[in-house]
Amino acid sequence: MIIKTAEFQISSPRADMCPATSLPEYAFIGRSNVGKSSLINMLTGKSKLAMTSSTPGKTMLINHFLINSSWYLVDLPGYGFAQRGKREMDKLWNLISHYVLERQQLTCLCVLIDIRHEPQQKDLDFLEFLGENGVPFIIVFTKADKISKTRQQANVEEYMTVLSERWEELPPYFITSAQSRQGREELLDYIDKINKSIIL
Repeated sequence: MIIKTAEFQISSPRADMCPATSLPEYAFIGRSNVGKSSLINMLTGKSKLAMTSSTPGKTMLINHFLINSSWYLVDLPGYGFAQRGKREMDKLWNLISHYVLERQQLTCLCVLIDIRHEPQQKDLDFLEFLGENGVPFIIVFTKADKISKTRQQANVEEYMTVLSERWEELPPYFITSAQSRQGREELLDYIDKINKSIIL
């Protein structure tokens, strides 16, 4: 897929305030330090489309970006909630869960996971939540440039092994790097393939 246009459309404080369109949506979510904004900018080819911050967890709204006038890339708040109070955590979780469970336009949820670390319980719990509720998702491993190819594969295999203990069918996954652009074409082609199947 070639990204010809990528435009910010709207920031929504609630799922029911998101754009009223029938276009497919691919939402990106992960823990607050996973490199989500950098990955979105790399995928779209626009270095400042999604705002990056030195303070993790700044995304507090549902951000819609219109891609090629045909689908939305959606930037969701992180579920790590670094340094937040319980009231704020509950508010963010309601925002995320309402979008994930009730947004009919959600075509696929891209769950970002830092490839450098061993499986984290918060990630595993979130994936379990998605599975229990039948939410279509893929895993997008980030920051692959930080470790060797051998280490990348070993860490992914460890993750899949942990998931296989609870899952009969494993989700698709992609290994990416915002710095080296690794995985960009594979991920965009996957989205393109789904979009074409929807049209057909």
